[in-house]
Amino acid sequence: MKKIYLDNGATTMVDPAVVKEMLPFFSDVYGNPSSIHQKGQEAKRYLTEAREDVAKKLNAGYDEIIFTSGGTESDNLAIKGVAYANRDKGNHIITTKIEHPAVLNTCKALEKEGFEIKYLGVDNEGFVILDDLRKAITPKTLLVSIIHGNNEIGTIQPLEKIGNICREHGVMFHTDAVQSFTKVPINAKKVPVDLISMSSHKIHGPKGVGALYVRKGTKMASIQHGGAHEFKLRAGTENVPGIMGFAKAVKLSSDSDAKRIAKLRDRLISGIEKEIHDVKLNGPRGEKRLCNNVNIAFANVEGEALGSYLDVSGICTSTGSACSSHSLEPSHVLLAIGLDKGLANGTLRMTLSRFTTEEEIDYTIGSLKKYVEKLRKISPLKRVLKDVL
Repeated sequence: MKKIYLDNGATTMVDPAVVKEMLPFFSDVYGNPSSIHQKGQEAKRYLTEAREDVAKKLNAGYDEIIFTSGGTESDNLAIKGVAYANRDKGNHIITTKIEHPAVLNTCKALEKEGFEIKYLGVDNEGFVILDDLRKAITPKTLLVSIIHGNNEIGTIQPLEKIGNICREHGVMFHTDAVQSFTKVPINAKKVPVDLISMSSHKIHGPKGVGALYVRKGTKMASIQHGGAHEFKLRAGTENVPGIMGFAKAVKLSSDSDAKRIAKLRDRLISGIEKEIHDVKLNGPRGEKRLCNNVNIAFANVEGEALGSYLDVSGICTSTGSACSSHSLEPSHVLLAIGLDKGLANGTLRMTLSRFTTEEEIDYTIGSLKKYVEKLRKISPLKRVLKDVL
């Protein structure tokens, strides 16, 4: 049976070259980077090199990179860190209805502490309406947090335009770039963004490692108490093997891979639309969409059932974000772009990687056609897609 992995938005296979890079840091270069002896300082030198490698990808300073345990911690540190450190200036934060749970639940926690959160809506492709953002900013607004590349529908927000609005109003800007980092270029010296969340395991690095870019001069509070690690912003001994793997994964990423993945993405979308009727692509097309993201609604089909059939055939997919896939509720992102619950529940997310092949894409299209037809024959719903949009 074929084994095809199309759930790279949830996590990716660790590149063998990354594994090789990490191995010496378990049993040879194992010192604590905070120790002053030779073993510790050896580890510190490698840690600094890794920090420089991640910073280079953003055109940032090495001392603007804070290593964390992953995207969720980076989001928490960015939002809470700014909120707590600047509480004397205001208590208002702006985000969107299509954020990852790491941002939404952090904002909900802050609401319980007296902060006011404005949740912006989006258009039917998932883009923030810039005039709505302008109108939402108040004299008490501390921070705007808007996801860069949406984890479910692949929408890439215009960071520069959003950042310019924030600059005009003297408001800090954070973006969750966990899905977009290395897939979409971000130049921190040119794009007016103050905080950027990143994660290793979305780019063929190990799990449990991430980073937060913090622009110099950004007023932040630590939310984790302990030692003076990570420029006093993230206490705890650094995970040197994981960080080395993360940095190697960053170095292995390339624009040419992103372009090749985008071609496979478009091959999958066009194949589904050609072979299966009554389907809808959720999110934008082309360059405004993450290169590896395909999110399709199938009318008169239950997404979980379709995913189960594919899984039995060796094809791994998702019905939404892995962080909320056990919920029985429809995706908050799909509802935010205007899908009704029926179509939202009939949606499948397929996310590609640089290891995905044309053969795998074509096999998936054929499997989808077979199982959609099978499920529609037994479905009690007989809606035509144009009647529900």
